[in-house]
Amino acid sequence: MNLIGITINHTTAPIELREAFHLNQDEIAQLIARLKEKLFSEGFILSTCNRTEVFGFPQSSSYNYTHIYEELTNLKKVDGVKPENFKKYFSCGAVKHTFEVASGIDSLLIGDSQILGQLKEAFNLSDDLNFSGSFTKRLADAAIKVGKRAIKETRIGEGAVTISFAAVQVIEKIYASLENKKALVIGAGETAELAAVHIKERGLSEISITNRTAERGKELAQKVFGKFIPFDEYKNQLYKFDIIISATSSDDILISKKEIKDMMKHRRGSSVVLMDIAIPRDIDPSSADIDNVFYHDIDSLKIIVDQNLQRRKFEIPKIKRLIEEELVAFFSWYNTLDIVPTIKVFREFFENIRIDELNKIKNKVTEDDYHKIDDMTRRMIGRLLHNPTITLKELAESGQNVQEAASHALLITNLFKLNETTGKDRLEK
Repeated sequence: MNLIGITINHTTAPIELREAFHLNQDEIAQLIARLKEKLFSEGFILSTCNRTEVFGFPQSSSYNYTHIYEELTNLKKVDGVKPENFKKYFSCGAVKHTFEVASGIDSLLIGDSQILGQLKEAFNLSDDLNFSGSFTKRLADAAIKVGKRAIKETRIGEGAVTISFAAVQVIEKIYASLENKKALVIGAGETAELAAVHIKERGLSEISITNRTAERGKELAQKVFGKFIPFDEYKNQLYKFDIIISATSSDDILISKKEIKDMMKHRRGSSVVLMDIAIPRDIDPSSADIDNVFYHDIDSLKIIVDQNLQRRKFEIPKIKRLIEEELVAFFSWYNTLDIVPTIKVFREFFENIRIDELNKIKNKVTEDDYHKIDDMTRRMIGRLLHNPTITLKELAESGQNVQEAASHALLITNLFKLNETTGKDRLEK
């Protein structure tokens, strides 16, 4: 299997590089177009707040990781990136990594409940852009199965911890009580919605929502019994809030350091928490230098990550065993791909012989006798081919005797000259 891929994620690079390589849907579409034209026959791209991954099947053996890296860096002009900021995966390792992502054990927050949905979206987008072939579709089905089994069969998602939930936990460590605090949530996507719901549950006195798309923002505001602020007005009201959580998909900084300074003048020294959980970031990170400003981004959630890991570390071995089971099942399917065509042609060869011989006697026997002979010869061919068919399948599906299965298939092909013409044609020569 020649599946290859690269990833830049929370284990390989700081947030500055991760956000620099984050791809929106338009950029993913552009990159897929380039990959289809030059490198891959099929594949998928996953880009979330903590990772950007590109996987596919090279059109030629001369294509390798360097070519993927070049296409990605040509699209995203980034300074300071090094090859070691990317991990490389090949064949079984690539499939295993995809399963680990789907299960949540490769996430910044172990058991992150959002990652499986994001992976589904990545596979769906690949399909929509005609970048998903038979293998990618099978990989998608297998990965989603792994994710669902992880949730159902283990406690990896118990008390589901997401980036949004971790952000609220950090806020609670800063403020002893949230009862008299006012919060603004910028954005209305899944991450923003989760943050709004979690923080509202902590007993805020007031919560407001702003979003570029007013309709979606109003829906979220209604859901959390909050107020909606038009997107072109929220900056004038920043000073009113003790907590600002931003989680948009903007490519640019939304709130500058100067705007935060102006806000703090209006607050007359009263502290504020800025929780930027967007990638790329929405709030100028240098705002952390301002007095009484508690600025946090995704990398600031490390303490929550460590606590989360301690709570769930006992589930990781269970997940790994589950992944091993699904890897065996996946490669059992894959190992039969070269064998199945041989079996099909092999059986067709004998079926053509049977039909040819039946045609020779069709006009020499009664119709009743013809049907009896037809039935008898069909059963005879089935019994004759049963053992070699089963043996080939078992060798391939075991995953341990793939080479032996391939040798047997090659021997059969050569003995009966199955790769030259159809069985009927050979009979006529």
